[in-house]
Amino acid sequence: MEICVALVPICIDDIVLAPRHTPPMSTAPKSPRPRRVASILLPLAPDYSFETEHGAPATRVCGIDEAGRGPLAGPVVAGAAVIDMARLPQGLNDSKKLTHKKREQLFSELMDTADIGIGIASVEEIDEINILQATMLAMTRALAALATPPAFALIDGNRIPKFTTPARAIVKGDARVLSIAAASIAAKVTRDRIMCEMALTHPDYGFEKHMGYGTAMHLNALARLGVTPHHRRSFAPVRKMLSPAIPK
Repeated sequence: MEICVALVPICIDDIVLAPRHTPPMSTAPKSPRPRRVASILLPLAPDYSFETEHGAPATRVCGIDEAGRGPLAGPVVAGAAVIDMARLPQGLNDSKKLTHKKREQLFSELMDTADIGIGIASVEEIDEINILQATMLAMTRALAALATPPAFALIDGNRIPKFTTPARAIVKGDARVLSIAAASIAAKVTRDRIMCEMALTHPDYGFEKHMGYGTAMHLNALARLGVTPHHRRSFAPVRKMLSPAIPK
């Protein structure tokens, strides 16, 4: 079976290569040093190999991912998913690679065929403990929300929350691991729905369009209308708006 992969370049530290022969001295301006690039081989679609490596399907292995670390408004949401390969929805992939309509369809199918847990950390918690710790908290809550505790967790990214379940962090996990892809869809769809509900009570901010991210539309609305209770006061654009620099 032929497996197609795509190369995603990731720059690493410069590596100076010793020349085979000493070059003649030159007064010409130096050109930038060449950089060596390392690549992570990503499959065209996530697969189930990481789960089987950790004992699935005999052992319950869940994937965990988050949505909403970067926005200026709204909560951060995490999803946890234990999938059933015998009832796997077709087209399951990283939520960022899917259309809104496809995410909604897959989320509905996952709710019928997988064990899905959702965890949310509020704006107040984000401002109190910072976005990284709030993300870890949301992931912990998502894990706890599963109907049956898993034996192992696969986490998207390079950090593992402080929970008792054995876990492994996987960079680009939402593009590599089916259960993490499922978790990413659950987190993204849930958060988008929250932001759309928020737009009903704050219709002039465009939350249903930018989902709280710092787009030009959002920043213009903030400048015109001010900060809502849903905005993250610890994030620089909002903090500066609430506490502008005193003119000299």
